[in-house]
Amino acid sequence: MAHDPAHLNHPRNDAAGVGDGHPFSSDHADGVEHGHAGHGGARRGGSRDAGDGQGQHSHGGKHAGHDTEQFRRRFWWSLLLTLPVVATSGMVMDWFGYDLEFPGVKLVGPVLGSVIFFWGGWPFLEGGWRELKERKPGMMLLISMAIIVAYVASMATSLGWFDLDFWWELAALVTIMLLGHWQEMRALGQAQDAVAALAELLPDEAERVGPDGSIESVAIEDLLAGDVVLVRSGARVPADGEIVEGSAELNEAMITGESKPVAKDVGDRVVAGTVSTDSAIRVRVDAVGEDTTLAGIQRLVAEAQASQSRTQVLADRAAALLFYVATGVAAITAVVWFLLGDSDEAVTRVVTVLVISCPHALGLAIPLTTSISSAVAARNGILIKDRLALEQSRTVDAILFDKTGTLTKGQHNVVGARGAGNISVDEVLRLAGGVESDSEHPLARAIVDAAKQRGDVAPATEFRSITGRGVEATVDGDAYAVGGPALLRERALAEPADLSEWSQGWKDRGAAVLYLVRRDTIIGGIALEDEVRPEARDAVRELHQMGRQVMMITGDARQVAEAVGNDLGIDEVMAEVLPEEKDAKVAELQARGLKVAMVGDGVNDAPALARADVGIAIGAGTDVAIESAGLILASSDPRAVAGIIRLSKAAYRKSMQNLWWAAGYNVLAIPIAAGALHWAGISMPPAAAAVLMSVSTIVVALNAQLLRRVELRPPAIDESTEVLPVGASR
Repeated sequence: MAHDPAHLNHPRNDAAGVGDGHPFSSDHADGVEHGHAGHGGARRGGSRDAGDGQGQHSHGGKHAGHDTEQFRRRFWWSLLLTLPVVATSGMVMDWFGYDLEFPGVKLVGPVLGSVIFFWGGWPFLEGGWRELKERKPGMMLLISMAIIVAYVASMATSLGWFDLDFWWELAALVTIMLLGHWQEMRALGQAQDAVAALAELLPDEAERVGPDGSIESVAIEDLLAGDVVLVRSGARVPADGEIVEGSAELNEAMITGESKPVAKDVGDRVVAGTVSTDSAIRVRVDAVGEDTTLAGIQRLVAEAQASQSRTQVLADRAAALLFYVATGVAAITAVVWFLLGDSDEAVTRVVTVLVISCPHALGLAIPLTTSISSAVAARNGILIKDRLALEQSRTVDAILFDKTGTLTKGQHNVVGARGAGNISVDEVLRLAGGVESDSEHPLARAIVDAAKQRGDVAPATEFRSITGRGVEATVDGDAYAVGGPALLRERALAEPADLSEWSQGWKDRGAAVLYLVRRDTIIGGIALEDEVRPEARDAVRELHQMGRQVMMITGDARQVAEAVGNDLGIDEVMAEVLPEEKDAKVAELQARGLKVAMVGDGVNDAPALARADVGIAIGAGTDVAIESAGLILASSDPRAVAGIIRLSKAAYRKSMQNLWWAAGYNVLAIPIAAGALHWAGISMPPAAAAVLMSVSTIVVALNAQLLRRVELRPPAIDESTEVLPVGASR
């Protein structure tokens, strides 16, 4: 169904860090430079500062100015320098039974090890110092403490104060840590690419139509509101606007997640980034840059990836606690081993404890699931404005749908017709469609559309509107009129017996019934109702299968609401509810002990959306509704609500798995690193600790990637079903 998603452009507060091009806030971002401004960036509403690399990355600590490329470069250079340090280590030569002797061989470790420490380890030293200054100790401080202890011990050995062959351990430690950080940054960056990918949807140039009809290619940033652009078949719309010439089917999957093209004609709005699939159109631009729908979606995705959930807060606390546990265990380890008279082992164990305790995996566990789930949701037309709303969606007991515009399309459709005597349904619609053909009333449009589906529309002349009663026109030389009960009263007409029972059945369920009158005789009736969305029934069925109650709230008459509720299998119907009472109805449900998700699209729904445990604004809604909601459906498909619940459960499950793994392995690893099993011949060298710590990070990253396999969208349904049950009666 065509709809206008331009309301997604609602301006956001730049101070919140939403418009800076980085999907993570200063608490989670490391200035990961993935070119967010490269294909859109500042000039397309994606970011004014994107790609500046000045964000901050924190998994318990912060270090500014670091990016994926920096860690990659430092890793490879450190690895290159580490090889000779390892090769000239006396311990390694003893292990493998070879001997290297050349002038200055004993300087290889101190010289190259110092370069590795100061250059390769600089990001960790810098981050650790910042954490210390900000009194927020975390991962970077642990790493910096570990490599400082290793460096001091190595240098002391070279000066003859210790007998510890540790340069190769230091070099391997820094190199492995750089590798782990590089892979971590890559994982975060891949998840962040949701924002960058949205910018990629825009073409670099547009074809602007001049006043004389000439076509010129211009850069996207040179387009202004009011310009007319040509969008050829297969091309992307360069900016939001309105079709002024031509018609086409547009693929709006990047906005709604729906792959089915949407028919657009003159006067319809189109959105930047959508694709004209079959023919050329001309569009008058009315929004560019920061004001486009695409830019609004970018801001929402970035906002979702930047927001913290309760799970993230738990992870941050665990990471902070781990720092104190690690430093405490390291101190106890040092004292115990020194008391045992083994200072070399004391240094080794302290470094190992500090390394194994680094909360890499804890730091990555939640930001990565957050970023991936936001990207998966956006690709499926679900925009997350508040992470807490997504997190709470898995716990809701009841889904409360607004009726009009949510479960129904908000527009009337012919649902039944009947002819009097021997007049057929097709003839009733043909004649009524002719009479109504010049009317702009929504009910008239529905009748004309139904007539065209059944066959031809009768040619009519002398059209005239009868205010408050209906319309009349001349068809085939006869005077015809179409109207409701007011028309019948004015003309003192009584329904024929064969129509009366039929029409009463529709009236009892709240349908609008119009009559076709020829001269002074009623010859047919047409029933119209607000059209139920074809996908609404599937949405209700799927939510029931999930064990959720499905409710409906509306201001419509009780019989209208009950009719829709019965058709869809709604558990509870709240009808004749005034706009200001919707909020109170949500509160009543909550007082019954239910956790409520409210789904609505209008200004009247805004208080209820805000009151509900989870507010979901459906795509054809208003800015007010969206500001009151935590989740936004870019399409108008209510089945996406079930997708939200599935994603919420999957994201929470992955977050918990990652947290248990990230924190759990330390319970076993830290005692071994401290030397608790040294008596049994089980020991862990610092380099092995670094490998194990990196492996735990990789496990967390791979587990989070499984979120991409969550299926949010149900199978497409066939909307080309018969809209007119011939002769149906209720």
